[in-house]
Amino acid sequence: MRYLVFLFLTVSTSVFAQVEVQDAWSRATPPGAKVAAGYMTLRNKSASPDRLVGASSPVAARVETHTMEMKGDVMRMREVGSYEVPARGSFELKPGGAHLMLVDIKRPLKEGERVPLVLRFEKAGEVKTELAVQGMGAANPHGH
Repeated sequence: MRYLVFLFLTVSTSVFAQVEVQDAWSRATPPGAKVAAGYMTLRNKSASPDRLVGASSPVAARVETHTMEMKGDVMRMREVGSYEVPARGSFELKPGGAHLMLVDIKRPLKEGERVPLVLRFEKAGEVKTELAVQGMGAANPHGH
């Protein structure tokens, strides 16, 4: 029995460790704002691709996966169903591109705080992280 429990814990730990979150951040929001964006780099350590299929945060009614794209001279944002993270590769969520949209935030995000976030992957399952809230005008606080 102990062996089975150990085996289960070992397997489930390795599954959750397949995707690593790096440099997760967001911008502070002004009073009355209803949305915020989340950015990060997702690194897949597995030999097979994975897919970010959802997310949640206690500070938002829902978290959506979005992309930004140019249509003529107009930048448009649209919701997408998921993001694919390639095998042994990475996927970057960044301003002006793919990002998480925290919708109907319950309060303004303040510079210096950390916002809890749970990412749901097709294969890796749930991965908990936090968004480090930067100033309102932050472009990319990690220098990438």
